[in-house]
Amino acid sequence: MELFQAVTSRRSIRKFKKDPVPEALIREILDAARWSPSWGNTQPWEIVVVSGESLERLRRANQQRILDKAIPEPDTPMPGIWPETLKRRYTEVGKRVLTSLQIAREDREARDRYTADMFAFFDAPCLLLFLVDKTLSREYAMLDIGAVLQTACLLIHARGLGSCIMAASVSYPDAIREIVPIPEGRAVIIGAALGYPEQDAPINRFVRERATPDEFTTWVR
Repeated sequence: MELFQAVTSRRSIRKFKKDPVPEALIREILDAARWSPSWGNTQPWEIVVVSGESLERLRRANQQRILDKAIPEPDTPMPGIWPETLKRRYTEVGKRVLTSLQIAREDREARDRYTADMFAFFDAPCLLLFLVDKTLSREYAMLDIGAVLQTACLLIHARGLGSCIMAASVSYPDAIREIVPIPEGRAVIIGAALGYPEQDAPINRFVRERATPDEFTTWVR
């Protein structure tokens, strides 16, 4: 897949097939992703690949916490306030997701079912967890995490797979640590669901939008 095509056609996948992803393919993707840039070539990322029965246990535990309305306590807190422009974008994509699923905004029960599905990682057969050492300056290390995460997602797409970067996957790190052997002193930063996309699912086909370069670029000459 040509690079510009990969960047512009990659999208978040919210419905996956049950088919397992071959370990050799995941290893190929991670072997290429390791060439991502990082400050001073420090490569601070650590990645845990979760699948099989461990993933099923994590899926159930994570989903149960959101159904129980447990307060999320991620290792890296989510922002509580968003500037109006960013909030509008977030709200718009939420509307498109619900519309693709034919869920009315006032249908609270259906919206709750979708949320539960999200906290079950959209039934993806694999989850990549990205970690960093807790002693690092989190704000700076996350630049490197973002680089390797984006690289991995593009490689995943180029190999005919799909991914979804999910804050919901790391909202309850206590559940993760009960099931996944997270090394002591490591912070769980983000997770990415991984699998083969259901290409015809409406939730994987709604029209996406991005700001134009003129909206976020200043030219200084």
